[in-house]
Amino acid sequence: MKVILASTSPRRAALMELANIDCEIFPSSCDESKVEGYTIEEKSKKLAYAKAKSVFDNTQDDRTIIGADTIVVKDNKIFGKPEDRSDAIKMLRQLQDDVHTVYTSIAILIEYHGKYKEYNEVIKTDVYVRKMDDSEIINYVDSEEPYDKAGAYAIQSSFAAFVDRIEGNYMGVIGLPINRVYEILKENEII
Repeated sequence: MKVILASTSPRRAALMELANIDCEIFPSSCDESKVEGYTIEEKSKKLAYAKAKSVFDNTQDDRTIIGADTIVVKDNKIFGKPEDRSDAIKMLRQLQDDVHTVYTSIAILIEYHGKYKEYNEVIKTDVYVRKMDDSEIINYVDSEEPYDKAGAYAIQSSFAAFVDRIEGNYMGVIGLPINRVYEILKENEII
């Protein structure tokens, strides 16, 4: 059975490879702006599901589609992907010396011999960031190019030096709780 990752994220693809899960990449075409009026957890789950469903509806035969969505939140404010350098600096100034929460949802849609099964879950992780001075923030923004990452950082990059600790799923902060994906695929005898 083919496994399809409904994402263009190189980090998610790398996590699939790390877990030895062979997959095809099929980017989702869903409109992420149409999910309003929900809690953050619901929004994350709905976006992951919409991404997976978009690809599911455009494929055929036996298949497993994996969609994911990551949202960074502090004080009920969502920190998306920064628009530019000054936005990235502003985000990191707000996230430093405090704790924020990363919500990563997965949606796994499976069709096998005409039977359909789906999973839609959210993983919540608290990330504690130490105090950063402006030169550290600027050096990080200028060297890491965090512009395609929610919250303007990648925990698996040099930003790790600023993380005191996490409470939750490290892989979820990267963008895909691969341990849970693996469990679901194994439970369904896909791997």
